[in-house]
Amino acid sequence: MPNPTIKNEKLYEDLRKEGNSKQKSARIANAAAARGKSAVGKKGGKSGSFDDWTVTDLKKRAKELGLSGYSNLSKDKLISKIRNS
Repeated sequence: MPNPTIKNEKLYEDLRKEGNSKQKSARIANAAAARGKSAVGKKGGKSGSFDDWTVTDLKKRAKELGLSGYSNLSKDKLISKIRNS
């Protein structure tokens, strides 16, 4: 069933398959629907990979996202939990 808050479902699903979080995928898909893909691609900078983050920083990000049950996770599982939030 289509999600009415997502304006470009195909782009959203492609971004999720690449490993992007639900929030990031929705933000990009909706911006692309409003301004066009080429305009969205030009905006913003580069963000480092979660693999480059420390476990402490990842836990802070998980807390910011309101996640729970992350305190004893390995780095890989913590990254996965953040991406799939």
